Amino acid sequence: MIGIGAQKAGTSWLSEMLAQHPKIWTPPFKEVQFFNHRFVPEHRQWLPWHYRRSKENLINRHLARNQPIDPDVGKYLKRITTGEMFTEKWYRAIFAPAPKGTRPIDITPEYSTLPDEGVDFMAEFLPNAQFIYILRHPVDRAVSQLKMNLRRAGRDPASLSDWMREIEDPVLMDRGDYAAYLPRWQARFGPDRLLVLPFGRIARDPEGLLRRVEAFLGLPPAPYKGLHKKVFASPDGFAVPPEARAALRDKLQPQFDFLEAAMDADFLADMR
Repeated sequence: MIGIGAQKAGTSWLSEMLAQHPKIWTPPFKEVQFFNHRFVPEHRQWLPWHYRRSKENLINRHLARNQPIDPDVGKYLKRITTGEMFTEKWYRAIFAPAPKGTRPIDITPEYSTLPDEGVDFMAEFLPNAQFIYILRHPVDRAVSQLKMNLRRAGRDPASLSDWMREIEDPVLMDRGDYAAYLPRWQARFGPDRLLVLPFGRIARDPEGLLRRVEAFLGLPPAPYKGLHKKVFASPDGFAVPPEARAALRDKLQPQFDFLEAAMDADFLADMR
C-alpha cells in the first residue's frame, strides 16, 4: 500500500493507525521518499536531512524509554542509511523485513507531486500496489504547512506585510495542487487501486475511515488505539491574520473550482 498524500492531511495519523494492524508492516520510519527522489530533483537537497532526522528520532525514542535498539534493527538502519541509496534494490531492501503474510506500506506525501513519468514508473514498478490519497480543505492545508515551515525555519512574521510575503511561497500552492495531481493518478488507477478520502473524517469518524481503508485493502477489521490522537499537529503560537487567510483563499480558488466539479457534496463537507 502506498500513501501518496497530501502533505498536512493526516498521513502521519494514518501511518500510526495502520502500523497497529496485524496484517500490515511499516518501516521503522515514515516517508521512504524513493519515487520523488527519482523524479522530483529539487527534493534531493533535503532528503539526506530527512533520513538523518528519521534515524535520530528513532534512536531518541528508544533512549527516552530506556530501551536499547534491537541489534537486528540497528543493522537494518545502518544498511538502509549508508552506501548507495534510492536505487531499486535499496527500495526493496526497505521492506525486506516484512513478515510473510503482511502487507508493507510506504506513506510518503511527496509522491502526490510526481510528474506523469513518475506515476507511470510507479504503475510499472508496483503493478499490484494500491494507493490512498487524503484531501484536506485547501486553505486549512496551506495554513498548516505554512506554520510547519515557519517553525522549521525559525521565522515569526511580525506584521501583516510579513504574512503576505509568506503566503507567496510557491510551495504552499504546489503541495495542495489537487487540480493538477489528482487527475494524474485517476487516469492510471481505477477505484480498485486508488482510494481518495476527505481529511475531516479522521476527526469525525476515525474508526469508520479505517474500516473503509481495511475494506479497500482487503484486510480484516482490527482494533486501534489512539483513534483521536493528533499526530504532528500544527505548532501553537502562529495566528495567521484573517487578511492573509483571505488572500490564500483567493489564490486557491482554482482548487475549490476543481473540487466542486470532481467531488460530491458529502466528500466536500468532510474535507475539514
